[in-house]
Amino acid sequence: MHDLPALLRRLGIDPDGVNPGLYVGSFSSASPKPPLASFAPRDGAPIASVSRATREDYERAVRSGEAAFREWRSVPAPVRGELVRQLGDELRRVKDDLGALVSLECGKILTEGRGEVQEMIDIADFACGLSRQLYGLSMHSERPQHRMFEQWHPLGTVGCITAFNFPVAVWAWNAFIAAVCGDVTLWKPSEKTPLCAVAVNRIVDRVLERNGRRGIMNCVIGDVPDVGEPMLDDPRIALVSATGSTRMGRIVGPRVAARFGRSLLELGGNNAIIVMDDADLSLALSAVLFGAVGTAGQRCTTTRRLFLHPAIAKRFTESLVAAYAKVRIGDPLDDATLCGPLIDADAVAGFRRALDEIRRQGGEVLCGGRVLDRPGFYVEPTIVRAPLGFAPSREEVFAPILYVFETATLDDAIRAQNDVPQGLSSAVFTDSVRRAETFLSPAGSDCGIANVNIGTSGAEIGGAFGGEKETGGGRESGSDAWKQYMRRQTCTVNWGTALPLAQGVSFRVE
Repeated sequence: MHDLPALLRRLGIDPDGVNPGLYVGSFSSASPKPPLASFAPRDGAPIASVSRATREDYERAVRSGEAAFREWRSVPAPVRGELVRQLGDELRRVKDDLGALVSLECGKILTEGRGEVQEMIDIADFACGLSRQLYGLSMHSERPQHRMFEQWHPLGTVGCITAFNFPVAVWAWNAFIAAVCGDVTLWKPSEKTPLCAVAVNRIVDRVLERNGRRGIMNCVIGDVPDVGEPMLDDPRIALVSATGSTRMGRIVGPRVAARFGRSLLELGGNNAIIVMDDADLSLALSAVLFGAVGTAGQRCTTTRRLFLHPAIAKRFTESLVAAYAKVRIGDPLDDATLCGPLIDADAVAGFRRALDEIRRQGGEVLCGGRVLDRPGFYVEPTIVRAPLGFAPSREEVFAPILYVFETATLDDAIRAQNDVPQGLSSAVFTDSVRRAETFLSPAGSDCGIANVNIGTSGAEIGGAFGGEKETGGGRESGSDAWKQYMRRQTCTVNWGTALPLAQGVSFRVE
């Protein structure tokens, strides 16, 4: 990137000053706290600074959202969809610039950065269509001259807590669906990627101002005590949608539940691919490579475990090691790079600790395993051969570490795949219809996502995204995930002149 300041300015970011950490109708950067500096993982250099919002700023954002909701909930859903369509068009205009900023600030390679913005555009298109499809059901009443049906109403304010690895797309999953459902959103982005949030909110502000709808999408960039914790405990936040670690989810879920609020949790993944002896090995190799190395292993859907049939295990492993040797590690803004950096020094330290424990417990490192001695936070994608039940493989490490196992049968592989606390994404490679259907059956994969002949990573927006067990049980994005952003109401209309009771109950005063 030859002209970083120009890129930032095109996205509404001041590279020399302190950018506001509050987006709620009008901007405010007056904060007594020291600003939050954003650093580029590619070299550790500072990019720009953002003011940290205060508890008072949080209150201002919540009140703004509440005021906007009182009008927004009554706007016809297709009209709400039109606003989201305009957001999608605005994103199309800035796709390359915003994609480059995503790559710069979170470290994913350029094609993935652009792909993340495309995901925002796709969900805008989906949400716009959805605005005409928020369907209820009609039911047959047992009572004569009665009509029974259900309908869906907006919830209120949706609190959205996002992680660094998808600094813009996961917000769009929530905000665009919530908007067509008639909700308002309050976004707490990751403190590791604040500039992406600043850029998105500059885009959002233009569209909302043009439509006279300021306040339906607010953002507060601040610390956990000033923004995150109040959001969890605030009864004005109807739904908290939180993406992050299982450790974080153990805090969010109970605190929101304690006030009878709703939570939507997208937590850790420990995803597996099973490769059978009848699989298309070339197809499987490509899927494993992207799944394990993409985003430097920092996706919740990253492939972390690989189960190989003994008949193909040796040659497949050799092919995989050879493919890893060709992966170019480097600047994520270079089109030739396939593996960028980890997010920061803490992530590198976690990689080191994981490799130390792997070696201590007897895992065989087949390739990789080193921290690279260069500016930035680069590590080598790593393959580890281990016996089934290898303890370190039960934990999610947000780094490119892949465990390889051998399993004699599909049943053995499914049991081993399911024998971890997480349950997000899974895949099997096979040309057998029977094996494929077994994997997808109730006795097969226990994950929220189960694929045949595609990898664990890179889900389309049309399906509901989320997982089971310690992944949290939430569902976002496509299918009927919109129902989590609305409240269901069952209605019965008596259009007759009598008042019969259900279940044949008789209640009369003689």
